[in-house]
Amino acid sequence: MPHEVSIHPSAVVEAGAQLGSGVSVGPFCHVSADAVLGDNVSLASHVAVMGATTLGAGCKVFPQAVLGAPPQNAKHKGGRTTLMVGANTIIREAVTMHLGTDTSRGETIIGENGNFLAYSHIAHDCIVGRNCTFANGATLGGHCEIGDSVNIGGLTAVHQFVRIGDGAFVGGCSAVVGDVIPFGIAAGNRAKLRGLNIVGLRRSGMSRAEIHQLRQLYLDIFSHEHPLSENIGRVGAQSETFSANARKIFDFLTHRGKRQYTVPPLAGALLDDDSGE
Repeated sequence: MPHEVSIHPSAVVEAGAQLGSGVSVGPFCHVSADAVLGDNVSLASHVAVMGATTLGAGCKVFPQAVLGAPPQNAKHKGGRTTLMVGANTIIREAVTMHLGTDTSRGETIIGENGNFLAYSHIAHDCIVGRNCTFANGATLGGHCEIGDSVNIGGLTAVHQFVRIGDGAFVGGCSAVVGDVIPFGIAAGNRAKLRGLNIVGLRRSGMSRAEIHQLRQLYLDIFSHEHPLSENIGRVGAQSETFSANARKIFDFLTHRGKRQYTVPPLAGALLDDDSGE
């Protein structure tokens, strides 16, 4: 037997909203007519689900979160755009996630199994991968692209159009104005690379040999002896020997836009000081 839907008497669920099995809508929530709540979604209280917003199965949303508000983009003309949130995502107090822009991508996409802590913000037209964690107050500008398993520290602001690669870690209270390579650690205002996310690589089960390959690739790419573009060309000659994860870093850099800025290493600290590998 499917689980019954529970809607508190003080909640407003507009006609047309689609609610899956086992959905719970708590006190003083508002669910728009264009919203879709998957099975076992839970809205604690005082949650606003606006516009064409879809929450995947098992999402849990805490008080004062606002999901699917119109984009904060003057180019938006008012057309129908969407917000898609993947299954089993945790959305804590006062988190905001906005719809896409009708003159741009038109959709904002959040991958499954995310953990978005209080007051974090996802702006219009962003793509966020799976298994990401945003600490309290972490903020994305519009059009950002965030890979899988990315961690962003509290009170960190990421500039619009920035890309952050898979497995990267961004420290708290940082200002990120350029792309952060996969598996990199970045921190500071303005953020600079502090090496590779060795702890994250170990936790992922990556072998010692592959970690060594990534460290050498990092050193070769960011060598101060030549410009970054030349270094990328040099390592590209060896690309047939790359592991899948090394290729992620290489492809991330070779597919950047002409005007895209890549966060460089902190001066005098080309690689992390971890000597455990």
